[in-house]
Amino acid sequence: MTAIAVYTGRATNWPFVVVSAALAVPLLTLGNADYVVPLLVAAAAVLVNVLTASSIRTAAGPNGVSVRFGLLGRPRATYRLDQIERAEVVDLPLWNVSWGFWWTMRGTYCTVRSGPALRLTLRTGRTVTVTVPDPQAAVAAIGSGNRGGY
Repeated sequence: MTAIAVYTGRATNWPFVVVSAALAVPLLTLGNADYVVPLLVAAAAVLVNVLTASSIRTAAGPNGVSVRFGLLGRPRATYRLDQIERAEVVDLPLWNVSWGFWWTMRGTYCTVRSGPALRLTLRTGRTVTVTVPDPQAAVAAIGSGNRGGY
């Protein structure tokens, strides 16, 4: 009997969380009666950003790859193993990282930091790039579900 690996990981952009919190405090404390609504809207935008775009939870294994954003797990995406043509480790340079969840014509990006990341090439030709703490382990877990490996 062959062992099947499952990878789970969470990548968090702690500097983003700290800066967002640091920006939210002055917004709430500097307000007066004339600016209450705009300040509350700005504070709510910062809070939504921290809750949804500051971390990524990823699970990879014999069922494919599942990606969830932030504390609430939204937005989320699931890629079944039969949709994945190739899984590889790529290095995301700091100047080429679009933090958050981005969809383009060629690919989807779920990133919160630079450095090593998991890149999936789907059978449709689209790519999916996901920030994970240990992309090599994620590739190995995906490969264990696919008898041919990646």
